[in-house]
Amino acid sequence: MHPRLGALARPALAALTLGLLAGCSAAPADDPQPAPVPSVALPAPKQAAAPAAVLATPPAPGEVRVEDGPFTDRVRLTGLRLDGGRAVTGHLTVTSDVSDVLALELRAAFYDAKGTLVGTGAFHYQEEEEASGRHDGPHAGREGIDLTVGADHLTGTPAAAVLSLPVLVNE
Repeated sequence: MHPRLGALARPALAALTLGLLAGCSAAPADDPQPAPVPSVALPAPKQAAAPAAVLATPPAPGEVRVEDGPFTDRVRLTGLRLDGGRAVTGHLTVTSDVSDVLALELRAAFYDAKGTLVGTGAFHYQEEEEASGRHDGPHAGREGIDLTVGADHLTGTPAAAVLSLPVLVNE
């Protein structure tokens, strides 16, 4: 080490050590309660992005696209189809974990033949029943579950859909 650098570093190191030691001193024994901790306001959870009003590429009739998202690599979606133009049906298996699914949400955006949004729908699933705390049906992480995402408040005739998975919480 350069002698001049060492001469500058020693006092700075000593001052830092004294500052840290002074900040770590114990509170007096006669102080009955610790200082209150200020409350922290956390931001509200993010909501899933709104579907596109118009698709950049018009869909093929009956097409069901799966939008890439933070959880799409953790599931396998098979047999997806637009059922009667009013719902997306298929089968979902969680591939990343076999524990119970505490929360699962699928959203579908329904588009007409020109690619214009005509409605949306959601599918919610959980494996713990609120009353009993257990689940007797199929498990998404084992054999998978059948799904139906119905369209709500359609403003036109759906020709295709885009499916997204904004929520997946495992035990």
